Amino acid sequence: MDFSDTPTEAAFRAEARAWLEANQPTEDEFAGLGELQQAKLWQKRKFDAGWACIRWPKEYGGRGASAIEQVIWNQEEARMGTTFGVFGIGQGMAAPTMMAWATEEQKREHLPPLASGEHIWCQLFSEPAGGSDLAALRTTAVKDGDEWVINGQKIWTTGAQFSDYAILVLRTDPNVPKHKGLTYFFLDMKSPGIEVKPIKQISGDSGFNEVYFTDVRVSDAQRLGAVGQGWQVALTTLMNERAAIGGGGGGAGFRQLFDLASRVQIDDRPAIEDRSVRARLANWYVQEAGLRYTGYRSLTALSRGELPGPENSIGKYVGASKGQDMASFAMDLLAMSGAITDPEFADAAGLFQDAYMGAPGGRIAGGTDEIMLNILAERVLGLPQDVRVDKGIPFNEVPTGAS
Repeated sequence: MDFSDTPTEAAFRAEARAWLEANQPTEDEFAGLGELQQAKLWQKRKFDAGWACIRWPKEYGGRGASAIEQVIWNQEEARMGTTFGVFGIGQGMAAPTMMAWATEEQKREHLPPLASGEHIWCQLFSEPAGGSDLAALRTTAVKDGDEWVINGQKIWTTGAQFSDYAILVLRTDPNVPKHKGLTYFFLDMKSPGIEVKPIKQISGDSGFNEVYFTDVRVSDAQRLGAVGQGWQVALTTLMNERAAIGGGGGGAGFRQLFDLASRVQIDDRPAIEDRSVRARLANWYVQEAGLRYTGYRSLTALSRGELPGPENSIGKYVGASKGQDMASFAMDLLAMSGAITDPEFADAAGLFQDAYMGAPGGRIAGGTDEIMLNILAERVLGLPQDVRVDKGIPFNEVPTGAS
């Protein structure tokens, strides 16, 4: 296989690189702005020039670019260091779900503000009692005329504190097996009855949140898919989520670790000269390349109008464990200086310390390692299904252990 650019792709890469180099925000433009404001400034600049969400159709705020052009753009933007994570859920998970399930009117109303950075979306899936079993969720939606009334709790919601909209799955029928009683919606996060509570993390950040619903009303017009079809709609989101998590991007990746190994010393010599260090770096380079090309398969499927498949669980499983291993090794290389977390004094502004603290969560978010392995075993390799004691049982009859 030849992965070098064709003449057309090379021309596109040159155009993208030239625009990025000419339009990257300066330090003065970013001065005094928080990360959220910086991200919005950059996203709007891309949108105005036709470089935002470039694979989306033009009518939804994109460029109508090809899958490979999206890959090239991502590579060039990452090289410039201008990627921000605040739009990842909206553009990488909510938008593909909307494109697959929303009405044309809804797409035209909600996708352009998402592409421009005007609106930020979050994902309300996980619940305290459900663990990694999304279908075990208990937050309810009860029909009341043309509206649904929501009560319950979601947890581990990234960005809920600054999000404008959310996608969410709710239990609308407890009298059928758990997968069949779910319905999928999107709603305004400023709706009355929504309470967001930040969760303090080991890193000191509060990116995750608990979200409480008390008699929150959402229009039936904001339902995606049919009543009871929420699991099928959610699979669209989950496959895109696992592709996004597995694909990495930003943060402490191989390039940053390679640079660190070139700077720090072992026995008065650069760590990169140590054979064991080089061997580990080579292994991670191979894994990263494999993840990248596996991601290209998903892009090829998307370019054909197909939904991402279970193969994306490969990226999630390998990428999350690789990220944790690399972060741990970076802390070993930093030795005692790894205890410095203040970005003003820490190596690489604390990038590796943040990666080390956040790495365990990466193996849980979007599905645990065990969930990913089950998906690969059953849906890719065709192995027998895992034993499910609640299969076929109405959800309200599933034992909970409560007295």
